[in-house]
Amino acid sequence: MELTNWMLLVAGLVVLVIGAETLVRGASRLALRFGISPLVIGLTVVAFGTSSPELAVSVRSGLSGQADLALGNVVGSNIFNVLAVLGVTALIAPLVVQQQLVRFEVPLVVGLSVLVLVMAMDGRIGFFDGLLLASGLVAYTVLVIRQSRREGSAVQAEYEQEFGSGSAGWLGRLPVQIAFVLGGLGLLVLGASWLVDGAVAIARALEISEVVIGLTIVAAGTSFPELATSIVAAFRGERDIAVGNVIGSSVFNLLGILGVAAIVTPGGLSVAQGLVYFDIPVMIAVAFACLPIFSTGQRIARWEGGLFLAYYAAYIAYLVLAATEHDALSSFGSTMLGFALPLTGVTLLVLWAQQRAQPAETR
Repeated sequence: MELTNWMLLVAGLVVLVIGAETLVRGASRLALRFGISPLVIGLTVVAFGTSSPELAVSVRSGLSGQADLALGNVVGSNIFNVLAVLGVTALIAPLVVQQQLVRFEVPLVVGLSVLVLVMAMDGRIGFFDGLLLASGLVAYTVLVIRQSRREGSAVQAEYEQEFGSGSAGWLGRLPVQIAFVLGGLGLLVLGASWLVDGAVAIARALEISEVVIGLTIVAAGTSFPELATSIVAAFRGERDIAVGNVIGSSVFNLLGILGVAAIVTPGGLSVAQGLVYFDIPVMIAVAFACLPIFSTGQRIARWEGGLFLAYYAAYIAYLVLAATEHDALSSFGSTMLGFALPLTGVTLLVLWAQQRAQPAETR
């Protein structure tokens, strides 16, 4: 029986990834066909499309009464996006960071993360909280469209090289594009159903909370599209796309996925205390850490990518120790809070201060 559950979970992940890829390809070409700006496509259709597995899983979980899995998926995915996706991609090649991300998108992710923490303080993210978040997604999309009017030709060429012109090749046919979008959505619904059913069954069999399963297996699995997209972009030399995809997906996770899930779930999403006191603060700290790292040389160096990965490994280790109530949990937590995190914070602040002190022409 347990083998069947694991097979169901893996099959769900595979179908989700295929569905997301199909949806992104079809929607990107369809948007270009109707003259939508490539920048808007990159920050919305592509970023939102790669987050569609999280949306499908969170909505399915909420409707099925597994609110812990829905919220854990969102929080875990944002942590995975920054620490694991950017970490792996930066190890492949140092990543270019556009100033717009440092000045607007990253502070936006930090602010939204804090807002989610405030909403979760009373133990529930309700209907009106979800409505506020979903409305924020609409406002963000409108703002991105307005910003796209200042988009340069280099950015347009880069996105067209990645996603095509909208009318070239067999995928340029309108019926094919529509079929890709509908087929991708159908695969997402099917994959989400399999993944949630398998994950819940495994959690119950192993006597592990649904929150932990959502923060780890489900969050990492539904973030595979972001990981694949960013790795491919890094190998192709399109390294600003890799960063933009991760940050755009994080915005969509907080506004779109959490908002829609809270709206459609009867009574809203209940919030486990562990999320309020540990995991959501970790999500905030991870988002905030992007500011000094992104600002140092307007790039993410390989050693910084390695640092991200090391912290993700430490985060997973803490979750495992906590779930199993291991004796090493106390000493591990004390080491991280008393030594590793402060040392890293001081190092990043020093690097950021040195970067800001440099003359503008040498940056």
